[in-house]
Amino acid sequence: MQISPQGVWSDIQAIKKNSPLIHNITNYVVMEQTANSLLAIGASPVMAHAVEEAQDMATIANSLVLNIGTLSSAWIEAMLLALKTANSKSIPIVFDPVGSGATPYRMKTANSILSHGAVTVIRGNTSEIVSLNGNQSLSRGVDSLLNASDYQEQAKMLAIQKKCIVWMSGKTDVVTNGQMLILIHNGHSLMEKVTGMGCTATAITGAFLAVNQNPLLGSAHAAILMGIAGEIAAKKGNGPGSFKLAFIDALYNISLNEIKERMRVDVL
Repeated sequence: MQISPQGVWSDIQAIKKNSPLIHNITNYVVMEQTANSLLAIGASPVMAHAVEEAQDMATIANSLVLNIGTLSSAWIEAMLLALKTANSKSIPIVFDPVGSGATPYRMKTANSILSHGAVTVIRGNTSEIVSLNGNQSLSRGVDSLLNASDYQEQAKMLAIQKKCIVWMSGKTDVVTNGQMLILIHNGHSLMEKVTGMGCTATAITGAFLAVNQNPLLGSAHAAILMGIAGEIAAKKGNGPGSFKLAFIDALYNISLNEIKERMRVDVL
């Protein structure tokens, strides 16, 4: 499989042209950042977590994003209803198991979602991915204490077990279908200093899956865009606050030349 700057660019242009509706059931902390980032790349975000409309919104969406960052029983019920509906309509689903392994409640919720239906992509940090394999996870709240490059086999195992794509984020992002490994070496350390960057990556993956029928490629393209935008924003910002604004600008203004100049990917 070839990962090319033109492929990333083609997906970005398709998002801008089609403005796919991305249904997010996500957490309070990241809603504004997520919505603004989706708007910046040309997608149409909707944050609909009420049980009463979760199924209806999932029916008309082009992709569904489930994020367990701030949990409540009602939100979990809405996620399961939306998941069932999206599965019935063959709508791609991106699941972010935020903090999985940090508490029994989060672990139980993540496993419940994964047992109730099929997801297209699981996107999480290394600790979260390791925890979903049933292994002891080192997690501090929603932060990972593990290095993604040391746990590539864990990502592959989970992808095979759940029959989905796994995007495990870290200094080097790992995207896998269980056989092929795509390693993305883009990004910047300031991304760890801004809350919700991982959640933003999950939402942006939803937009890419709405226009790319190959979820492995779509996930890799989303990871590349996130990393390059982070690098560009870090050069323009003076710290986490200005970085956050510069990141959204970078998503909006990204060019094919910037992708060509910065993209650093290995396919194994």
